[in-house]
Amino acid sequence: MNHVKTIQQALGDLPALVMTDAVSIRYACGFHIDDGAAVVAHDRAWVITDSRYVEAATAAIRDMEVLCTGPDHGLDKILGELFAQNGFSRAGALPDRLSHERWSWLEKAVGVPLVSAGDLLGRLRARKDRDEVDSIIAAQRIAEKALDEVLGLIRPGLTEKEVAAELVYRMYKYGGEGNSFDPIVVAGAKSSMPHGVPGDNVIRDGDFVTMDFGALYNGYCSDMTRTVAVGYVTDEMRRVYDTVLAAQLAGIQAARPGAAGRDVDAAARKVITDAGYGDYFGHSFGHSLGLEIHEDPGAHARNTQPLPEGAVISAEPGIYLPGRFGVRIEDMLWLHGEGAENLTKAPKELLIL
Repeated sequence: MNHVKTIQQALGDLPALVMTDAVSIRYACGFHIDDGAAVVAHDRAWVITDSRYVEAATAAIRDMEVLCTGPDHGLDKILGELFAQNGFSRAGALPDRLSHERWSWLEKAVGVPLVSAGDLLGRLRARKDRDEVDSIIAAQRIAEKALDEVLGLIRPGLTEKEVAAELVYRMYKYGGEGNSFDPIVVAGAKSSMPHGVPGDNVIRDGDFVTMDFGALYNGYCSDMTRTVAVGYVTDEMRRVYDTVLAAQLAGIQAARPGAAGRDVDAAARKVITDAGYGDYFGHSFGHSLGLEIHEDPGAHARNTQPLPEGAVISAEPGIYLPGRFGVRIEDMLWLHGEGAENLTKAPKELLIL
């Protein structure tokens, strides 16, 4: 899956766009290259890689010419020759993907002025096409299958690290290419830490266990969180869980193309605030995801802009009572048509193991 034609249609008066970061290159050509470049012009496009990738890249990439660097023919030299041969007078580059030093190097390499392409690629990546969504769904089904098995393993005496390891193993086993991010598995009092790190903490009866994890498929991320109880719950634990679930459902109901990110966040936040837990929900309702686990736009209180058609966002409110326990429930939503399609199928009613 590549997006050469999509980029070409968005170039406007830019003769060409040059990209050197792995994520932008993958978006353009559909192939992972961690040290190279992609150049997209109005009627032609090129990918530059090295001998480690050239055979696989040539077989996999469509609509782009694959060029290979060598010991005496580095990336800078190939870029310079390409720009000279095609008569490009200037080129667009992505300021959020280049350090000042890298920008200077790239401008010297291409031999023409670089101009900011602004958020050109970010705007395109925000609108997921059907192939991208299908890859995200495939990643999610892998994660859900892993979770389904791991739920049968969780018991008192198991450590957070052991649960995390079981999730990772099963996501690989069922076809994942890796983790979307390092899994979060926290139990008991540590579940009040939204981004706690799995440790040797032992799961006990009466604990909440929060698991936040995702798989990769075709380079695309999935992201989900489920909080389960072990043995029993107190009345307050159940009340907090039910509040988080109600907040998530309210946010999902508000999510649709054209809704401001802050309004989606506000719909969920109101439920938590009205229940008396407003001070314990410190992060946003959700973020976009795709080739990266955190992308723009976000469903947060600072985003006054409308969420675009095709965006995939997380839906993950939470309540965290320091030193006691926390609850987070997370699904993924694809915004299209008149609302939001929930891409997550895992049950989310309170589960007591």
